[in-house]
Amino acid sequence: MNHKKICVIGLGYIGLPTATILANAGCNVHGVDVDIRVINKLNIGETHIVEPKLDTMLKKVIQNGKFKAYSEPSSADVFIICVPTPFKKEAINNFPSPDISFVLDAAESISSFIKEGDLVILESTSPVGTTKKIENVLKQNGVNTESIYISYCPERVLPGNILDELIMNNRIVGGLSKEATQATIAFYKNFVKGQVVETSANIAEMCKLTENSFRDLNIAFANELSMICEKENMDVWELIRLANLHPRVDILQPGAGVGGHCIAVDPWFIVDSNPDDAKLIKLAREVNISKTNWVINKIKEKADKIKNKINKKPKIACLGLSFKPNIDDLRESPAIEIISQLHADGYDTYAVEPNIKDHETFELITLEKALNDCDVLAILVNHNEFKNLEDRKTRKGLSVLNFCGV
Repeated sequence: MNHKKICVIGLGYIGLPTATILANAGCNVHGVDVDIRVINKLNIGETHIVEPKLDTMLKKVIQNGKFKAYSEPSSADVFIICVPTPFKKEAINNFPSPDISFVLDAAESISSFIKEGDLVILESTSPVGTTKKIENVLKQNGVNTESIYISYCPERVLPGNILDELIMNNRIVGGLSKEATQATIAFYKNFVKGQVVETSANIAEMCKLTENSFRDLNIAFANELSMICEKENMDVWELIRLANLHPRVDILQPGAGVGGHCIAVDPWFIVDSNPDDAKLIKLAREVNISKTNWVINKIKEKADKIKNKINKKPKIACLGLSFKPNIDDLRESPAIEIISQLHADGYDTYAVEPNIKDHETFELITLEKALNDCDVLAILVNHNEFKNLEDRKTRKGLSVLNFCGV
């Protein structure tokens, strides 16, 4: 690989796997993170996220000296920005607005290290125009941006399979110039086996947001169906199974809402930039948020009925905290919102989450304890451990609410 020194800013769910893959491919990788605890763990070969095969690969590149984590950037041939793009604390126009301050801070932090011919790549999911704003920040800090290459290349990975998908999935690259696009494509082709496709920076930014908005909209359709079917006393899972027998119908599965740092977040970036035109995208977000509130109310209704029967506060076990099955990622998880609201409203709630060891807010109990000690079982996430519960020995009178089709 021609680019021998890589500086990756942000060592989270995307930055760390990316840095590890590049180090494994023979690059010298300088990882940067603001959390000193993360840095210390990584430098002894321990990951702070759960991702298959990542531990093994990290230990290897730490031992052979190809990767090390720091709190500050250094000079490099390629700078990859993988920092978070959360919402601003205060909503504007009654919906969330993106906060790109971490991206702009990252750009400023590398400005003094950039030299002629360097490549700067933004991978963080961002509103349209963010890549151009990186160029402006670098200019303001004295960088001759005409002598470097600046591009956007969003990730398209599934937690639980990130290492494979970073290599095998197709990538889109949009540079601020034709030369930047070509330089970035050449860089990714060193380790990406999928297609690496050329476009503009704006379209690449919008493409990432579009992909997740499309998925959000389709999930909203399934979630809306589930609420209609419950009202009509129909089995939504049976309905979807039969409808999907049509050769051109592929309805997704409903759940307790939508979570994760992509699907639950990215559509708002489009809405924020296009509040008058993104009507359907905004409505899909509202439907998926309403589904979470609907689940909360259904659990409350069941708990209140049981309370009247047993004359005491029932114990509620929420099965699953992560935003999708069989991972430890709790970001934007509807399950977290559900159990938080139940707890805030005075309900006696417990959490079962086999993919994490503890939680700072909720009491974690085992599945066996939930089956034997609790009065209401709310299945929120379709973890493998929760399948075939009907075959397990449970306490008499246990009420089960299945919100994810286990």
